[in-house]
Amino acid sequence: MSNRASLFVIAAPSGAGKTTLVKELLERKPGLRFSISYTTRKKRVTEVEAKDYFFVREAEFQKLQAKGELLESARVFDNHYGTSRSQVEQHLGNGHHVILEIDWQGAQQVRQSKPDCITIFVLPPSRDELERRLRDRRTDNDDVIERRLNDALGDMSHWSEFDYVIINDDLTLAVTELESVLNGEGEANRVGNESLQAQVEKIIS
Repeated sequence: MSNRASLFVIAAPSGAGKTTLVKELLERKPGLRFSISYTTRKKRVTEVEAKDYFFVREAEFQKLQAKGELLESARVFDNHYGTSRSQVEQHLGNGHHVILEIDWQGAQQVRQSKPDCITIFVLPPSRDELERRLRDRRTDNDDVIERRLNDALGDMSHWSEFDYVIINDDLTLAVTELESVLNGEGEANRVGNESLQAQVEKIIS
């Protein structure tokens, strides 16, 4: 990575595996800082407060918005998510690269306020694999899974708005590609790469 602190925005449809990718990346690069988002959704049994998210009530989230504390915010599956502006600024000010794990709506907002950020979109290798991953979570009923799948297809249509695309088929390879992007390399994963574009078209068509 370059010496100048940079903001990396990673987005993906639900089930593409971005959370796993980010966790693996943070293990490889302990100098990175992960921006912990606020959310109004309920905590899952596998999640830890102030590590995975800051879990807040609706009223508290609205106060954060009103005070301008959120760098970005979005409503996803009837829940609100948002990034702490002060947390990001503090990490960057201390010279640390920062990772944001958000959705495409949030990525659009961050680009507007921080146009020098580097954006990365994560895709599953296929629609079938995306459905398998969502079902393997065993955290949602069939109706919710169906809704997540439909929303994911809409999310994937925004891939070309990003600087880079990572196709998360093999986890080790995907983390390596993500690491290359953070190191200022990763030309093969640039959105303008014709070979990559052909792969993406097969996934989303």
